[in-house]
Amino acid sequence: MKKIVVTTALLAGVLSYAGGFRVSLQGVKQLAMAHTSAHAEDASVTFFNPAGMSFIPAKLSVAAGGFGAKSIVTYQNLSTLQSYETNNPIGTPVYAAVAYKIMDNISVGFNFSTPFGSTIEWPNDWAGREIVQRLELKAYYFQPMVSFKLAPWVSLGGSYIYARGSVNWDKAATQLGGTLNLKDEKASGSGFGLGFYFRPSEKLDVSIAYRSPIDMEAKNGVVSFNISPALYPALGLDAAGKDSFKATLPLVDEYTIGVTYKVTPKWLVSGDFNYSGWDRYNSLTLDFANAPIGNQPTDPTVLVSPKNFQSTQTWRVGTQYQVSDMIAARAGYYYDESPYSDENFQAETPSFDSNVITAGLGFKFAKGFGVDVAGALALPKSRDVKNAYNNFYGQAKAKAYYFGLGLSYNAF
Repeated sequence: MKKIVVTTALLAGVLSYAGGFRVSLQGVKQLAMAHTSAHAEDASVTFFNPAGMSFIPAKLSVAAGGFGAKSIVTYQNLSTLQSYETNNPIGTPVYAAVAYKIMDNISVGFNFSTPFGSTIEWPNDWAGREIVQRLELKAYYFQPMVSFKLAPWVSLGGSYIYARGSVNWDKAATQLGGTLNLKDEKASGSGFGLGFYFRPSEKLDVSIAYRSPIDMEAKNGVVSFNISPALYPALGLDAAGKDSFKATLPLVDEYTIGVTYKVTPKWLVSGDFNYSGWDRYNSLTLDFANAPIGNQPTDPTVLVSPKNFQSTQTWRVGTQYQVSDMIAARAGYYYDESPYSDENFQAETPSFDSNVITAGLGFKFAKGFGVDVAGALALPKSRDVKNAYNNFYGQAKAKAYYFGLGLSYNAF
């Protein structure tokens, strides 16, 4: 069996919540401030930088939350004026984290998050039905971690990342007179995170973090053909109309530098720079066990589609004002960069350059309990679709919004 590369299109989000397919919804407090990272008030910092655990002002910290993410994508063929709109359900990314200071200079923790995952659903008769009709995916990160306080002002942290994911992808097969479904529920892979966290003064926090790429191994892929049974023998399918595939699914690496400065005791300003290595995603290759539905002259079971992604940069700025001892008001803005050009527009993972506005409130209660709420509005720029490989031309537009609720507890 040949090696398949089914890249992040199969584990990606829909209408990117961050450049490419990253779903930047891992902390409600962080989202309210444009998803900036240099905040070590509770265990939610663990996803962004494991070293931040050393500066959490509590022996035990627990944080958890969830989001609602709604996106609508519209495509119009400018020649025929036919228009199609997605009917996507609300995505529900979640996170949970715990951090514990076992010694004054050693902290351990665990973070669970969903940095990739969503569902896109186009009409069955839409113009790009041979690319995708419906794509449902889930991806989970499990991260045990440790942080060492090297000095009162600096810490070093690291995490092991175990990733688990699934994909369910429907697309039309017009030449065969039906549809096919690609499915794998046990893709997995591993990677690591590494970071430094600095607090040279009470006014300044600096977070520097790296998250490695992850090669997801999909070893139990099944492709099901909804076509006439008379075609099964010619395609090498079993009696149920199924074939198998395997895959390696590379997820990209990410570099982040974050800074938070306390302008006054009540007012702080945060900024982040993110770099994501989307240039790993050059092509999408499907290698079926028997079905000769590919496009390679030397092997008709191999289907290769060019993607030509480019690495992206994201700049973020957020702020918080402590209205009272109990209430904090937050706001932010970031510009989200798409990783591909109009000539490489991907209908299965539509991505847009977007201006994103965020806001939220934080509430602190007695005995270390806290509640955070946040919302975000994305204003994507329209795209002129010019994908010659898929003979796919027109205009694409989108709109999206997100909201979240988070809970935290610090035991001092």
